Amino acid sequence: MSRRKLRAEERALWQKVAHSTTPLPEALRREAQTPEPAVPSAPRQDSLDLPKAFGISTAKPLPHGQITTPQPVQRGKPAMDKKTFGRMRRGKLVPEAKIDLHGMTLDQAHPALTRFIMTSYSRGFRLVLVITGKGQRDDPHDPIPRQRGVLKRQVPLWLKMAPLHSAVLEVSEAHVRHGGGGAYYVYLRRTSRT
Repeated sequence: MSRRKLRAEERALWQKVAHSTTPLPEALRREAQTPEPAVPSAPRQDSLDLPKAFGISTAKPLPHGQITTPQPVQRGKPAMDKKTFGRMRRGKLVPEAKIDLHGMTLDQAHPALTRFIMTSYSRGFRLVLVITGKGQRDDPHDPIPRQRGVLKRQVPLWLKMAPLHSAVLEVSEAHVRHGGGGAYYVYLRRTSRT
């Protein structure tokens, strides 16, 4: 199979992109051209500083035994229409579909949620309800403190990751009428119909 030839406008666009780039510094070019050894003999001293690469501040560690309290996450401006967002938060909008993840393990819930969101998106639904439950109650006599509500914590993270983030516009805790703290409203993007 032969490659097709570029059209004139594609060639012009490529030329713009090619002229807007800057060449790599000589040191990086040489490094890219030399093949890596199959097994590194020792860790390199000039390795990448991961916190710096990801923009994480490298604050000094706390003194031994000192505990910090978690700060509440600042809610950003909603990505959807303010009026619709308010109606959704007050429980005035009716979800077009819902999924109940109660009793599922993480391994069962993740594919079920992905399938549900992508199917709802392809059907053109805008508001769906994801019921996670609040998690098991704490046992006051349990000597080991345990985190509760694993699905309640994981579902919003999954909705922000690929492939779901491309379909999801907004995630918000549901109104008491629709499950309150044990459920999420998921407002989906409009499907691009051609």
